[in-house]
Amino acid sequence: MASSWRRLVCLRSGVWSLIFYSVYSHLKLVLAEEVDSCDNLRLGQYLCKDPKIDESTQEPENCRDVTAWVECLPAPNISCRLSNGTEFRFSGEEVGFNKTIPCRNVSGYSYKVAVALSLFLGWLGADRFYLGYPALGLLKFCTVGFCGIGTLIDFIMIAMQIVGPADGSNYIVDYYGARLTRLSITNQTYRKPHLSL
Repeated sequence: MASSWRRLVCLRSGVWSLIFYSVYSHLKLVLAEEVDSCDNLRLGQYLCKDPKIDESTQEPENCRDVTAWVECLPAPNISCRLSNGTEFRFSGEEVGFNKTIPCRNVSGYSYKVAVALSLFLGWLGADRFYLGYPALGLLKFCTVGFCGIGTLIDFIMIAMQIVGPADGSNYIVDYYGARLTRLSITNQTYRKPHLSL
């Protein structure tokens, strides 16, 4: 009876010392970690504000060279290093850093107007005149939209945003509207290697 009592006391003290050591080592690790930069926070540790949208271009107001900046607020009780090197603990209300978001170069050609012109006046070439292709517009006008076939093809290509403005800019599309993003394969594209059987 006495030996089982000693084993139980020894087992309990061993469990408590193991719990104490694991909690101590975890706290030591957490407290010893160096605080990282605010730019390196993980998803869920910050929330970025929506950009202010320009009504005329439907792009962020601070869009320069196809990038714009938005303010990001770290979550409450997150500590990180600001860009000036000072360590700061956030309450969830302060701006911690700015994050870049992509934006598009637009120059005044509306997607809705281009599609409407192509649908209703495409046989006269009005869509091509509007987008800045006067030679194709005149050719479509003289051939009555290439006998209707060119009108249909142009309508599909403009609706799919394959044909855009002649100056290389993008259409003005509502910020949360039907935008299409072209995916292209370049030398920097990761290609998954094929398994040989």
